[in-house]
Amino acid sequence: MAVDTPLFAQHSRRWQDNRYVYPVISRRSHGLSIGVNLNPDGACNFDCAYCCVDRSAPLLQRALKDVDLTVLRSELDHALTIAADGSLFAQPPFDATPDALRRLNDVAFSGDGEPTSFPRFAEACTLVVDLLEWHHLPAKVVTITNATLLHQERVQAALDGLGERCEVWAKLDAGSEPYYQLIDRSDVPFSRILANLLAAGRRRPIVIQTLFARVHGEAPPPAEISAWLGRLLDLRTGGAVIERIQVYTTARSTTESWVMPLTRPEVDAIVAQTAAMGFTAEAFYAPG
Repeated sequence: MAVDTPLFAQHSRRWQDNRYVYPVISRRSHGLSIGVNLNPDGACNFDCAYCCVDRSAPLLQRALKDVDLTVLRSELDHALTIAADGSLFAQPPFDATPDALRRLNDVAFSGDGEPTSFPRFAEACTLVVDLLEWHHLPAKVVTITNATLLHQERVQAALDGLGERCEVWAKLDAGSEPYYQLIDRSDVPFSRILANLLAAGRRRPIVIQTLFARVHGEAPPPAEISAWLGRLLDLRTGGAVIERIQVYTTARSTTESWVMPLTRPEVDAIVAQTAAMGFTAEAFYAPG
């Protein structure tokens, strides 16, 4: 039986006095994920309607725009130390973590924007791997990305440098350009997202992340779900290896008040259609 906990809804990127590193109990990681925020200024080339980052507010302190990798290393070293010795789980709110989730799954580049847009992304990747090896931890390094920059050679080289630890969790929230613009609201054309996903999936197995929600009171239209499934089939036919698909809905507050979570049966129905196409699919629901 899947384990549920209110901690799934507590994904604050602010932890203690840290600037960049924050631990969360993640429903998609099935345990502890240590987040690394390479975009503390809140800048992103997407403006997702469901995002929990309020991009209408003034940007965070400009001093945070340039990530200090020395500070990041110190913060991550401390987080890995207390994750490894278990003392993190003696601190609130992590002391409420169910036993089945008390494991370090990954270090994840996931913050207030698109992590691969950080100019020193490759250096950050090397830093994370070095610390995981220093602590003798087998955790993966997950890059949670909107796929807009996966075509860039510097990004590809950075991901290649992660070796066997590398996991790419890439966003695909739509099957059509209009729905993509409704949900993800980006100047990057949908065609680039699809091309980058295809190229990335040919390079290494990828995980597709898809958030579906109720928009202005309406669940995604059946035609849009069919179009999305068609895009997945196109990727697979084109040679992309899709390790699994994470179908989820909103779990936290959203930028737009007109975005609300789907029900469990609605998420399950989409997962069932996805599985019927021969994909490995996981369902993630709104807590509660």
